[in-house]
Amino acid sequence: MNTNKSNFDEQTINQAKETAESFLRNNYENIQTIEFSEEYSNPMGGLMIRGTVNEQEDANFSIDIDIDSGDKLQVGSIGKGKDFPEEKEECKEKFCDY
Repeated sequence: MNTNKSNFDEQTINQAKETAESFLRNNYENIQTIEFSEEYSNPMGGLMIRGTVNEQEDANFSIDIDIDSGDKLQVGSIGKGKDFPEEKEECKEKFCDY
């Protein structure tokens, strides 16, 4: 199975990274740095952005990106490592705008 960035064009990957970064900064406390990995697809072939925040290996994340019919990118779900920052209080019930 091909799980690298060749499944998606560079523009889509860049938009997905921007969406993921905006989501993280608007929904979580104390995000200083965000580093993305070079792997962009999930086992089902969908678009997933992975990386770490604040230069901590255990503050890792994987964000599933949904592409709607108008080619708008949205966060579908997020998986977080054990040392990932806390959600902002106002974003605990539902995702804050990003």
